[in-house]
Amino acid sequence: MSTHDQFTAAFWDERYRSSEKIWSGEPNAVLVQEIADLAPGTALDVGSGEGGDAVWLAARGWRVTAIDVSQVGLDRVAARAAAEGLAERVTTARVDVLHDPVPGTYDLVTAHFMQLWTDVRAPIFAGLAGAVAPGGRLLLVGHDPEGMPEEFAHHHPPEFFATADQLVAELGDALAGWTIEVAERRARTGVQPDGRPGFPYDAVLRARRPM
Repeated sequence: MSTHDQFTAAFWDERYRSSEKIWSGEPNAVLVQEIADLAPGTALDVGSGEGGDAVWLAARGWRVTAIDVSQVGLDRVAARAAAEGLAERVTTARVDVLHDPVPGTYDLVTAHFMQLWTDVRAPIFAGLAGAVAPGGRLLLVGHDPEGMPEEFAHHHPPEFFATADQLVAELGDALAGWTIEVAERRARTGVQPDGRPGFPYDAVLRARRPM
């Protein structure tokens, strides 16, 4: 399997079908930390997986569009939103951000652990920035390369992992005039569900688009 295969609908559909549940169902910790002080509005959850972030946002008053390359994952997002009485606040759409334009504009655009090779990462993240409404926020969270576990270094190219400062530099003109509210290496808490060593730090970028 090539690195590029890991970003296809076929790969992720098969991975989700392999288990009734892949992720914890909890929202990403940095999302909880960074969004707690924001008034609810419209949000785009990019790479929504099984809906942990989308449902958490919806439960707090956000109107969420959850996008993912996997229809199997999106069906789980929709089912969970319905089960928790949040179907009216969560819309799903199958979007392959490597090839498809990002739909609409939002008060919050959030993407977590969308690890991409350098020449692809910058234009895709610039496209996400373009989907932020005036006065809205872009929140990008990834694995910071500092202290990368050996197993990841063996199986993933190092360019997949960037610091927050590198992300700011790569986005360049896409963030011209924006306020960089957070750009930092942040220590992670907890361990991976299977007990394997995880990345000790997140790269966190939160930026506000001017009105």
